Amino acid sequence: MPEGDTVWQAARRLHDALAGHVLTRGDLRVPRFATADLTGRGVLDVTPRGKHLLTRLEGGLTLHSHLRMEGAWKVFANGQRWSGGPAHQIRAILGTTDRTAVGYRLPVLELIRTAEESRVVGHLGPDLLGPDWDPGTALANLLRDPSRPLGEALLDQRNLAGVGNVYKSEICFLLGVTPWLPVGALPADRAEVLPVLAQRLLEANRERPVRGTTGLRGQDLFVYGRAPRPCLRCGTSVRKADQGDGSRERPTYWCPRCQAGPAPAPGAPRAGRAAPTRHRTTN
Repeated sequence: MPEGDTVWQAARRLHDALAGHVLTRGDLRVPRFATADLTGRGVLDVTPRGKHLLTRLEGGLTLHSHLRMEGAWKVFANGQRWSGGPAHQIRAILGTTDRTAVGYRLPVLELIRTAEESRVVGHLGPDLLGPDWDPGTALANLLRDPSRPLGEALLDQRNLAGVGNVYKSEICFLLGVTPWLPVGALPADRAEVLPVLAQRLLEANRERPVRGTTGLRGQDLFVYGRAPRPCLRCGTSVRKADQGDGSRERPTYWCPRCQAGPAPAPGAPRAGRAAPTRHRTTN
């Protein structure tokens, strides 16, 4: 699933291409809205909300989409050959006199009343890249379930909207704790820093073509995707394990030396809320 900065970039590309223009083509290729014709409607704006995209149209309508794992919006100049996938994967076409936006493999695509947007995004916590960002509310949301593993809590968009699996692993590394540490066990000084750190990372990367958290040339990320290569700080082999509630598990990376707290044993098939096999103190 894309991170919040990726969705922010997609929204900006769509906004730049469509906002302020009238649709000369507006096809939705999903059964529920296949008969909807958006031709002739002006595009007001394209706004990201967490990992959701809201394309607002004249007449009080919003096209709501979510990329999840496979979805993508591509923007083409008129006359340019489309290259986002085979035609049968196209779910939406929004065209103007200059540009055409094509939505491929969109798992969520629906036309709703703009006044009812809260139905699809109202459950989200403060948006790390949005005007509603509030670090205090985000922290309070995270601490509501103190026994929940930090990695799981960060991915829960009801707590704060925009963190994905990459930032989950990187935030935990920068805090010096494992993703399996219960939120309530996070030292107070690190808990206060957490939402500020998360927002700073996404904001720093929202306009970058390549995401980076280290500030090091040629080494973009501290731990995500690096197992079993050496940790950039201490040289210990970075580890990888699945984390989740059993129904949605995500590959998770951490350094067993730099990060304190519980973690699965080497070779463990999965690790969610199961009792850990190793502990380190957080001091």
